[in-house]
Amino acid sequence: MPGIFVAYVRWVERFNWLLGRVAMYSLLALMGVLLWGAVARAAGAPPIWTDEMAQFILMGYFMIGGAYALQLGSAVRMDLLYSRWSDKTRALVDVLTIGTLLFYLGILLWGGWESLQYAVEYGERRRGLWRPYMAPIKIIMVLGILMMLLQCTAFLIRDIARLRGKEI
Repeated sequence: MPGIFVAYVRWVERFNWLLGRVAMYSLLALMGVLLWGAVARAAGAPPIWTDEMAQFILMGYFMIGGAYALQLGSAVRMDLLYSRWSDKTRALVDVLTIGTLLFYLGILLWGGWESLQYAVEYGERRRGLWRPYMAPIKIIMVLGILMMLLQCTAFLIRDIARLRGKEI
């Protein structure tokens, strides 16, 4: 495998690992927001922002943590046959099927980018009492989709190397 592909796989996996750690610790922020909301409600002064902020943090956790979950192999997979195959057979099947995932993520990225552009251009806000701007969560959404796309291409490169008898 050319060195640039090996460097790409290592960079993507290192970056996704770091982002996954950030996402993992964002659950502490989520717990803090929910705790604040519960205490404030009990005190009789419910804040209007806690529910939507919790939803935004959870969305960020889900989107940023997606590539990390793929990297660790903790994503859901049907293992009826896959677990019984050799490493080369798995790599071949992955190379043949990853195109559909890359296509799906590409369409998702395109739609997310269009939505992000709209949110930035028009100052889109969420409906409700708090009315937060949508651009920050859409930036996180686009970043998460992009990192999943990059992680899948890293998997593709890794599987092609495995089919050629080399490991990255």
